[in-house]
Amino acid sequence: MGLRNRSVLLVAVCAAAAGALIGTTPAVAESGEWRVAAPAGAQSVAPEALVRLDKGRLSLSVRHGGTTVLEPSALGLRTADADLTSGLKFVGSASRLVQDSYTTVSGRKRRHTYVGTETTFHLQRMAERLDVVVRTSAEGVAYRYVLPSGKWATVLGEASEFAVPSSAEKFLLPYDNGRGDYESAHVRVAEKGVEYGYPALFNVAGSWLLLAESDVDGRYGGSRVAFDGSRYRLVLPDPAETSAGPLATPWRVLGVGSLESLVESSLITSLAPPSKISDTSWIKPGTAVWSWWGDGTGNLALQKQYADYAAKQGYRYNLVDSGWSADWIPELISYSKARGVETWLWVRWQTIDTDSERERLFAQYRSWGAVGLKIDFIESDGQDRMRWYDAVYAAAAKYQLMLNFHGAPIPRGVERTWPHVLTAEAVKGAEGTKPRPGREPFPIEHYLTLPFTRNLTGPMDFTPVTFSGVRPNSDAAELALSVLYESGVQHFADKISSYAAYPVAEQFLRTVPAVWDETRLVAGDPGKLAVLARRSGSTWFLGAGAAGDPHDLSVGTGFLGSGSWLVELYHDSPTGKIAFDTKRVSAGDSLTVPVARNGGYAARLCQVPPTATTCG
Repeated sequence: MGLRNRSVLLVAVCAAAAGALIGTTPAVAESGEWRVAAPAGAQSVAPEALVRLDKGRLSLSVRHGGTTVLEPSALGLRTADADLTSGLKFVGSASRLVQDSYTTVSGRKRRHTYVGTETTFHLQRMAERLDVVVRTSAEGVAYRYVLPSGKWATVLGEASEFAVPSSAEKFLLPYDNGRGDYESAHVRVAEKGVEYGYPALFNVAGSWLLLAESDVDGRYGGSRVAFDGSRYRLVLPDPAETSAGPLATPWRVLGVGSLESLVESSLITSLAPPSKISDTSWIKPGTAVWSWWGDGTGNLALQKQYADYAAKQGYRYNLVDSGWSADWIPELISYSKARGVETWLWVRWQTIDTDSERERLFAQYRSWGAVGLKIDFIESDGQDRMRWYDAVYAAAAKYQLMLNFHGAPIPRGVERTWPHVLTAEAVKGAEGTKPRPGREPFPIEHYLTLPFTRNLTGPMDFTPVTFSGVRPNSDAAELALSVLYESGVQHFADKISSYAAYPVAEQFLRTVPAVWDETRLVAGDPGKLAVLARRSGSTWFLGAGAAGDPHDLSVGTGFLGSGSWLVELYHDSPTGKIAFDTKRVSAGDSLTVPVARNGGYAARLCQVPPTATTCG
């Protein structure tokens, strides 16, 4: 399956397409206002950005319809040569229409389009120049800084901030600065002095705002935000970010719109660079077994059992975690391959920290027949680690090894640029549900927040469907996570003996894919309700989870095409086990399913002859 990228950049030729200038601004000025609007016809209610220069200080605000989702927020940065946060003068601007069409190997959908207005504001303080690039589309607003000088650039900090209205409903992820990871549960109240990782989600009077980042590589570290009591100020991971000029920082991304538009958006990948891999035929998303959660890594005999189970279920992969031995891995890979199962290997990032280590080990892994690596304990957003990522991406592509990162920062559009990156952890996932004395389940709100937060910044290796885990949801709701959570390689984490007790669930898991052609939000209320429909070819899959007491959950089926559809339904039953039923629906019908406490369901929907009783 090849990856096709087609980008077209057109210079905007009229103010209607490129955003209108408010008032009259002299060629050189310390004050002025400019509106950067989405291209005409983008959608009925599209966000717009207002850039303001007030006595040498630059700010950005964002409106969606009649709602201000971002109040005036400071822009600018400080370098080793100049303070470019004040004393700025506007010296000109240029606008263009940006149109982009591309496909990805994995993700919430494979075909993507982007149409946006880009305005570059040229600013100057004495002899130092700063460009601020602002893009606005139907999906949101993004900006980045460019230091146009060709000299070496050293950035000491940014003035960047996000003044979200204080009345906004909040979904924030406390950032673990000690471990440099994203493995916390979301909170609903911002605390002064606390740092929060991306993405951060806000509901501002019915308009939704998602703070995120895109296009992070070795030129710059990955940022986060700190709440100062009134606004969220951008924090860099290093004392200084250094790079050869001209330097372009990562995009600061503000997804804006309805909750539905945020879930279905491609904004983060659309702002990332096109694929660096021309032939992607070797990159194959898929489902996998993973013995570590239930039985440990063990030995060759255990891993052969898991390979046999993967073959029985029709899964593509077996992930062999820490503890494997070079003495028996080649035999396991050969044994598995004969059964149609490929093998991924766990490695610690420190073992592949140099070019020579990567060349030696990647060549060895590939000679054994391994197809992917799970790389663990990365635990940093810093610039040095981002440079390490750049080297790993390139070396793994050279040896055609797919990638999965754990103990790692969030993906930021990387699945477009390096499509062999199929997933990353960066989540409080099912590792934390592995049974042990005294372990408490995650709150149900955690499960039902992730589809609207962490998973929107890229693939998420939650390792779901752990029936024997310590958890708050029903069995059917746990099964639904195989659809609710998107990951280019989806690891079903329970042990073989546990799945054997759930033959109905095994039946569904044999059919659920790991790559989607389309994703639709059917119903959602972060922390309380998530119902997603995902399409693979002509078949739709539904995943639903709901917090609270038992009730009848009714949702629309407007995402379906015309005609009659067969629904294979895996749902809660009075016994607590997963029940299987079929029914018929037409597009636009309501689908009503009784759910247990903290329950849900999974479903497969297909168009088959009226006499058919299953999707086949």
